[in-house]
Amino acid sequence: MKRKVGLLFLFLFTFIAFNAHSQLVESTTTDQREQTVEQYQQMRQNSIFKEYPVRNVGPVVMSGRVTDIAVHEQRPSHFYVAYASGGVFETTNSGNTMSPIFDNQGSLTIGDIAISAANDDILWVGTGENNSSRSSYAGAGIYKSTDGGKNWNYAGLRGSQHIGRIVTHPDNEDVAWVASMGPLYSMNDVRGIYKTTDGGTNWQKSLTPPDSTGVIDLIIHPENPDILWATTWQRFRQAWNFQEAGEGSAIYKSTDGGESWNKVMNGFPEGNFVGRIGIDVSHSNPDILYTFLDNQKETKTKVEEEQEGLTQTDFLEMDKKDFQQLDDEELEKFLRDNGFPEKYTAARVKLDVQEGKYEPKALSEYLGDANAALFETDINGAEVYKSTDGGESWQMVNEYALDNIIFTYGYYFGEVRVSPTDPDELYIMGVPALKSTDGGATWKTIAENQPVHVDHHAMWIDPSDTDHILLGNDGGLYESHDGGINFIHHNVTPVGQFYTVDVDMEKPYNIYGGLQDNGVYTGPSTGSPDDNNYWERLFGGDGMHVQVDPRNSDLVYTGFQFGNYFKIDRSANDYTRITPRHEVGEERYRYNWNTPVELSNHNADIVYFGTQKLNRSFDQGETWTPISPDLTNEKADQQEGDVPYSTLTTIAESPLNFNVIWVGTDDGNVQLTRDGGNSWTNVSGNLPDHRWVSEVHASKHDQATAYVSLNGYRFDEFKTYVYKTTDYGKTWQSVKGDLPEDVANIIIQDPEVSDILYAGLDNGTFVSFNDGKNWHLLSGIPNVASYTMLVHPRDLELVVATHGRSIYVSDVKPLHKVAENIEEPILGLEAAPVSFSNRWGSRSAPYRDINEPEVTWLYWIGNEDVQDNEVTITVRDSENNVVKELSDTGSYGFNSFSWNLRTQDAAEGADNESDLKYLGKGSYTISFEVNGNSHEIPFEVK
Repeated sequence: MKRKVGLLFLFLFTFIAFNAHSQLVESTTTDQREQTVEQYQQMRQNSIFKEYPVRNVGPVVMSGRVTDIAVHEQRPSHFYVAYASGGVFETTNSGNTMSPIFDNQGSLTIGDIAISAANDDILWVGTGENNSSRSSYAGAGIYKSTDGGKNWNYAGLRGSQHIGRIVTHPDNEDVAWVASMGPLYSMNDVRGIYKTTDGGTNWQKSLTPPDSTGVIDLIIHPENPDILWATTWQRFRQAWNFQEAGEGSAIYKSTDGGESWNKVMNGFPEGNFVGRIGIDVSHSNPDILYTFLDNQKETKTKVEEEQEGLTQTDFLEMDKKDFQQLDDEELEKFLRDNGFPEKYTAARVKLDVQEGKYEPKALSEYLGDANAALFETDINGAEVYKSTDGGESWQMVNEYALDNIIFTYGYYFGEVRVSPTDPDELYIMGVPALKSTDGGATWKTIAENQPVHVDHHAMWIDPSDTDHILLGNDGGLYESHDGGINFIHHNVTPVGQFYTVDVDMEKPYNIYGGLQDNGVYTGPSTGSPDDNNYWERLFGGDGMHVQVDPRNSDLVYTGFQFGNYFKIDRSANDYTRITPRHEVGEERYRYNWNTPVELSNHNADIVYFGTQKLNRSFDQGETWTPISPDLTNEKADQQEGDVPYSTLTTIAESPLNFNVIWVGTDDGNVQLTRDGGNSWTNVSGNLPDHRWVSEVHASKHDQATAYVSLNGYRFDEFKTYVYKTTDYGKTWQSVKGDLPEDVANIIIQDPEVSDILYAGLDNGTFVSFNDGKNWHLLSGIPNVASYTMLVHPRDLELVVATHGRSIYVSDVKPLHKVAENIEEPILGLEAAPVSFSNRWGSRSAPYRDINEPEVTWLYWIGNEDVQDNEVTITVRDSENNVVKELSDTGSYGFNSFSWNLRTQDAAEGADNESDLKYLGKGSYTISFEVNGNSHEIPFEVK
């Protein structure tokens, strides 16, 4: 990270830049969020897709980011797990199986969950993740259940966006306190501590920190509910920078039940460098508290390790004469050791400098890696402080520097837990989790010799057995019974946080995707969340774009954050780095966190790679040529921060014309070339300014047509921006239709029927049959962020990669039939044939269920007035004889009906199944009838 400027200056710079942008981008108000939540609920209730088949194919093997754990301490096998963007899951068997209990509420991103200490039927959920990462979504307030999670009610604080902690009163179920972080990318007045005394009907704010400061942690005295402690955190994020510390970060104490608060900072650091603070109290000795501080104070300048030969800094002040006198072997070694392209030999760079193409310092400026900057810390970092007087004074207790715990991104961590029975035993959570048994003086890594995932966020310690620990991290839920030495991984939930998706052309086809902090995985499209062993990891890090050669699925292009990409030959287990590099003397390439990589639709040997320029390779990434100038937005001024900005985010080559290529940028540009990159036109014209271009989709039906989605997420603007052009971007028309106001991640067009569109928003997946005039919520997918999607070109299945609930697949061929007959009163859709079995109606053992078939038929009702009407389903044989008459209740939209193919049930009271009769082999017709209208389709038992 760029720590050369002081943190105060960096904050002021960022704040000024934000103010300049905020004049153009207004953050969404609480009232607007309320309207969006209500519209989502109405669209889900009225969805025409309520019975449409959508299947989750996993994976679960890597799980996803856990943000909190709440346990019924009297029966610790019963607990709840909150996921960063996947909702809340419940288990009653210690994690062997887990079920979602919070789907389709206002938001699936969770900051905290709490069981009422006075009534364990009462659950509180605070939506909006309390971490502040790139994919920490804003929530929709506080929710409450009074029946153990079966039903939920909204309980206020809609505009809080991110919840740090919920604390409940030990004796009064109507009293609770909430720590609100407020927005991540903007300011509002919903930051602070809130208290309710009427079960969430009303809230009173009692601590109001400054604009960019929220409350991240909150704890209560185990014996006196009038005493509480809270920690505040000043943080401010933008697309190009994150200011993660400030004077607003502090510790507060209340002695009147949270009505008033006083700072308690005696002995604790204060100033612009104070970052996130976690806090916990000892239940066995409540005078003892611990805090875990992300100390951003710059204490040293990064110095290169002593090494023989030339170093990067040697060239900064070197003149041309001294450069020419360098030893060739030593210079050659420096070039090779630092990854310069092979063409840059010692002789070549000396000649370039002699001819004035660039200065010697260009060799130093050439080097730079945003990913490495995450780990090259020049700050104090993690520190642990202890109080022995109830928080009135503090003293740092770690005897040595806790390096490599939070690096420079302490905003992502900060939890501390004290053993319920031993005040000297505590844990802190960062990249690794550490344990101390001597009051924080010395530390040891937990699970040191086990493959437990890194990046830890939640922990529960069993008060009746402190060796029993539940741990939540970016890899999901873990459980230990020996104090953190060994762990079991409870990876049974499909909560993967996908960034990207691709498919191959195998039969059946496989799905590929990059996940947050869980690398790149591939698995079968025919799988389910139970098929844990069928998903294979291809790559590590934060998994980003994946492209699979359609001719050879062993050839995969993928990588990790900030443009670190490789070509993988799976058959040979060969990994070749393909990331293009700028020329020495030119401006360094900027790589987006999720750098776009695309294969050509016309020749899979051709690869596109986006920096601030579009790069193209004709030889599978071996060599690269930039085919554009800088395509980013000059008006964005390429803000100097600690995150690469003004970069390409999406690339779309026309499937109809090799020369037509669209790209989008994170600072608001859509650019087009119609001559293969020789010339470019900024076609952003009448599109919203400065928004992040999340996807450009080139039509398969018309080369002048494209769709684009943009979003203002990084300004806390939750509006829907989806557009279409039919004239190569000269003009754009909104295709938002009746979509809710929400962040748009992607819009694509069906490859077969041009009027069918699919859109992925932060809280749902939508389908349009009329080119965006009207939209329908695909209700088989919960209200999770749909990050990306595609339609398999051969199998015509929609593959939706979500950021929190793994991957969903749905056949879209029935949509094609409906699109052509959308106003038909009733329409039977294709019925797949069934293979006959002589074992139908029998049992393999007395304790087994009857072996029998089940078919599910899909039909469409095109009359909006039809709601819960009786539908007659008649099955006829090839001689037109009625063999079975059935009935169903149908409504406008898609309806499904399941049948076990029984034509005759067993006689009442029979002690065996000998009287069961099933449909025999042959050809049949199925007739669907409603209100005097009917339609029939064929069906076959083979």
